[in-house]
Amino acid sequence: MDCKEAIIAFEHCTQKNVVEIERCGVGIANCVFIVTTASGKFILRCSREKDAYRDTIAWLDRLSECEIPIPTVLWQGKYRDYACLILSYIRGDDIGTIYSRLSDSEKRQIAREVVAIQRKVSQIDMAAGAGWTWNHVIDEMLHRAGERIKRKHFFDAGKVTVVRNLKQEIEEYLDTIQPIPYLDDISTKNLLIYKGKLSGIIDIDWVGLGDLLTFAAMTKVALLNMELDTRYIDYLLEEIHPNTTEYRAFVFYCLMYCVDFMGERGMKFLDKTVPVSSAIIRRLNDIFDVLLGEWNECCEQ
Repeated sequence: MDCKEAIIAFEHCTQKNVVEIERCGVGIANCVFIVTTASGKFILRCSREKDAYRDTIAWLDRLSECEIPIPTVLWQGKYRDYACLILSYIRGDDIGTIYSRLSDSEKRQIAREVVAIQRKVSQIDMAAGAGWTWNHVIDEMLHRAGERIKRKHFFDAGKVTVVRNLKQEIEEYLDTIQPIPYLDDISTKNLLIYKGKLSGIIDIDWVGLGDLLTFAAMTKVALLNMELDTRYIDYLLEEIHPNTTEYRAFVFYCLMYCVDFMGERGMKFLDKTVPVSSAIIRRLNDIFDVLLGEWNECCEQ
């Protein structure tokens, strides 16, 4: 959907005249627009997938009980062959966009608030599907990464085998992980910052079940991939307080997300292709080596 068609869809759904519209560059699974009218700003999300926002609406409703800064659903329905969702607008930029402008004290405070939000989410009462195990979740993710890497040939699929072998060393810990809910997709995106402070969490299409440490691990790999410092991760870990075994699992998760990032390179989602170049390939390979070195240091302690 282009901006012209999005304007028609929004005006049809809301009977409000659009003054300005902007396609959001972040996000690969939906067409997302910031729409400005005379009465304010709104978020318009559109998808050709049937019932695309059923889970989004359900989760936003459940998470509203946690009193965390998330959008409000204002309208949902269809326009032509699109599922449409209109949400309240939250001012701010993705943390990855403005990360280099944040002070260490701001990063520390954001980390403190993010972990507090995760603890609230963990209190939601929800059941996992029959046969759920954290080990199986990890196996599925590694399998997906391996298949994608083999398909595109940008990276050595043997790196996934390395991570699978490391998994065997923390199997006992992974077996202890229960299906505890947490926001698993707030890394360098979906976490909005305004004037150095956390202002909102967006794009909540699902809630993860399992180990909270994975969101911190994904964020670390994302920051490294953007060639940014990882002090925010240090502050997250200070708030989470992982013990030696948990920290080792955290490093394992970093390696897992590194091969997952490798698998996404060159893939197309809707009209967007995940960038790939010799520089990106070299950088992700270097990140993998650094993380593997961190794993080896954990094992020596």
